[in-house]
Amino acid sequence: MELILITNNKPRRFQIRRIGMAMVLLAALVVTAGTMGAGIYFGHAMGRVESVRAVDFWKNALVGQREAIVDARRSAEDHLDALALRLGRLQAHMTRLDALGLRLTKMAKLDAGEFDFSHPPAVGGPMADGVVAANTVPDFLNDIEQLAHTLNDRIPKLEVIEEVLLDRHLQTRSRPAGRPIERGWLSSHFGFRTDPFTGKRAYHEGVDFAGKAGSGVVAVAAGIVTRVGHQRGFGRFLEINHGNGLVTRYGHNREVLVEVGETVQKGKRIALMGSTGRSTGPHLHFEVLRNGKAINPTRFIRSRG
Repeated sequence: MELILITNNKPRRFQIRRIGMAMVLLAALVVTAGTMGAGIYFGHAMGRVESVRAVDFWKNALVGQREAIVDARRSAEDHLDALALRLGRLQAHMTRLDALGLRLTKMAKLDAGEFDFSHPPAVGGPMADGVVAANTVPDFLNDIEQLAHTLNDRIPKLEVIEEVLLDRHLQTRSRPAGRPIERGWLSSHFGFRTDPFTGKRAYHEGVDFAGKAGSGVVAVAAGIVTRVGHQRGFGRFLEINHGNGLVTRYGHNREVLVEVGETVQKGKRIALMGSTGRSTGPHLHFEVLRNGKAINPTRFIRSRG
């Protein structure tokens, strides 16, 4: 083979043998193959590096998401526990409010059917037109807080009403009313009368009830026994303090059935009728005192309480 190279406008001729030509071509092929192999190798290597980086990136992202899910679940559980505790307190308030309502209904003598605290109140109304908005979590939590505030505001006020009604109830129970005997009749009135022993005009500070010896003497109101014993003119007698300055006295008893310091209720048998002391026969001398001064018991006797 002849190879012609032109340099400085002068052709030069080279003779290349076939073996030499084959060597040149082989060298060129080796260089080209090496270059391509190196490129492919480095290409695969860089691809593997990028793949490892991508895998690491997504692996870290998944770990982060898993931690975020765990934190979100823990936060949700904490919120649910707090909400359950809040609802438990509200249920306790509602139970207390229901019990208070039942007591007030009984004390105020209201219609139990109208004020039935064992069932929710009747409500209703037509279906609202248009789109009905669903409750959101913040709205729900806000409603719970408003309900708790309302309950906390209402319960003390109702308890004050209960105290007022209870005080009135106790005053009613401790207010003298009715007859102080189980059997008998009114035999002497309050005020000036003719004394049965002297025949002279004298002031009678109570009323007398005649009856059968041994018949029951009863308390006309709730109170505490403050005096029991013998007293001149009264014979065996007892005294009951009803509060608010009111005291009742029971005299001429054959036997006293209560002791000092004992609490008695209205209608309780406290003594047996007798004729002890300054007496002409079996009867009860009954007095009502207000702030230490005897008053006419007749209006209390006529009252049913």
